[in-house]
Amino acid sequence: MPKQALTKIVFLDAGTVDYGDISLRDFKRLGKFKAYRLTPLQKIVSRIQAASIVMTNKCRLNAEILSKARLLKLIVLAATGTNNVDLDYCRKHQIAVANVAGYSTESVVQFTFAFLLSLAGNLNELNKASHDGTWSRSPFFSLPGICFHEIRGRILGIIGYGDIGSRVAQIARTFGMQVLIGKIPGRIYSNAEKKNRISIETLMKKSDFVSLHAPLTPLTEKIINARTLRMMKREAFLINMARGGLVDEKALRQALISRKIAGAACDVLSQEPPARNHILLNTPNLLLTPHIAWASLEAREQLVREMAENIRAFQAGRKRSRVV
Repeated sequence: MPKQALTKIVFLDAGTVDYGDISLRDFKRLGKFKAYRLTPLQKIVSRIQAASIVMTNKCRLNAEILSKARLLKLIVLAATGTNNVDLDYCRKHQIAVANVAGYSTESVVQFTFAFLLSLAGNLNELNKASHDGTWSRSPFFSLPGICFHEIRGRILGIIGYGDIGSRVAQIARTFGMQVLIGKIPGRIYSNAEKKNRISIETLMKKSDFVSLHAPLTPLTEKIINARTLRMMKREAFLINMARGGLVDEKALRQALISRKIAGAACDVLSQEPPARNHILLNTPNLLLTPHIAWASLEAREQLVREMAENIRAFQAGRKRSRVV
């Protein structure tokens, strides 16, 4: 019997990746494969105890849980982030860990501009006015009075200049926008990087749009707060495509209610899914989507392909996309 046939592979939360529109058949060729749509915390141990390969997007795999998985050899993350896995435990117990980077770059960049163009074009108000009878009551063929702006010549400030941030900058320039790159306080930059970055304070004061693409770290937590929001122009917009924790959500709500800034768009919140009384729900001048920018069909298909390749590499004795 082939070695792969003896390999038990478990995907704990396949429903985060497969919405019924992609195939997981590649995993079936790599071993005895079982996919669960979702695995609650109390069922993780029972589902991974006999597995040698575990795949997950967000299920928590801490030391206590991993200690019960005696046969586990490889964890394949359906994500780039690794904060849900105890990497120190994995190193000590020779459990390999592989992630997938870069699969959603184009999807997130596209969504960033969907947000930016929607905010600049005031699409929410125009759509509402078209449906609620306001346009029908207009004496003109058009509907005067709802203002929107061109983005050509506007200033886009980017905080977080990795693959996504730099791609956003590239596309923004093709729209004729000016781009500013923020320097995260406390972070050490090379001399070359310093030349292209300005202080967060200067960026907030000058930008017409501020777009967040930085990871959540102690240096970036609540980097957008009451103080930095007060620095923004009243006609400026905030876009958060990174992590909810980068923004002091109470301060953002207050800034939007009081119209200290013109509006905001967020694909992420500090609590996901949010409680029904989350502070940013039903906030005026806020465009909100459910942490979905990463999940275009093409991005999820690429993610699955990369995960399968990570397993093939491991079975062949090669290291690929390994963080442990």
